[in-house]
Amino acid sequence: MANLTKLDFIALDVSGTNYLSWVLDAEFHLTSNKFGETIKENTTASEQDCAMILLRHHLHESLKSQYLTVKSSFQLWRSLKDRFDHQKTVILPRARYEWIQLQLQDFKMITKYNSEMFRIVSKLRLCGEDVTDEQMLKKTFSTFHASNLVLQQQYRECGFNTYSELISCLLVAEENNQLLLNNHHTRPTGSKPLPENSVALPEANTTSSKKGSGRYHGSPRGHSYGHGRGHGARGRGRGNGHGNHHSTWINPNI
Repeated sequence: MANLTKLDFIALDVSGTNYLSWVLDAEFHLTSNKFGETIKENTTASEQDCAMILLRHHLHESLKSQYLTVKSSFQLWRSLKDRFDHQKTVILPRARYEWIQLQLQDFKMITKYNSEMFRIVSKLRLCGEDVTDEQMLKKTFSTFHASNLVLQQQYRECGFNTYSELISCLLVAEENNQLLLNNHHTRPTGSKPLPENSVALPEANTTSSKKGSGRYHGSPRGHSYGHGRGHGARGRGRGNGHGNHHSTWINPNI
């Protein structure tokens, strides 16, 4: 038997609002502990006692005191059913209304729509109303936003047989769209840096223009071989030795 020092599932509230889910949890745990028959008549006393311990452990403190005199697990189960089973008649109209109002276009994210879909469907099924995959597919297709008419038609033509197939496809598409948006925000269009060779080109052009400018305007006196030799020739003709002053080479055979 399970360790009763802690709750195995949520205790039944004194208002009974969680009775439908509590009944399912209690049945599962009784069955797993081989006490599933104790909520029926004609069971042994030892089994009844073990089942009572488990059931009372998962009741609100006020409910424990209200059913303090009940000694049989079958009687306790029956009493709680008579008291709270009307929750179906309370929950069902609300669940039906929520189903009618459920529309995909009202949700920004597929995950939230999917969670709401399963919450409503679960309530309907707890109340005894079956909701098929065909109904869930029809609900989803018919509530696409008006701006997605073409997209909705494309999904229809995919021929999904179950709601889970459709929602898986929508979730993947949503995730891919989010990745594209994140990439765009991280580096908007046109923000890519220029290649390094493109940046170096202006420097190379500047250097070339400087060299060309030097040759065009001429070098300073004393630094051009052509200019020095010209002075040397004039020096020999005049006999005043200006060529040696400019350090130009003079052919002695001339």
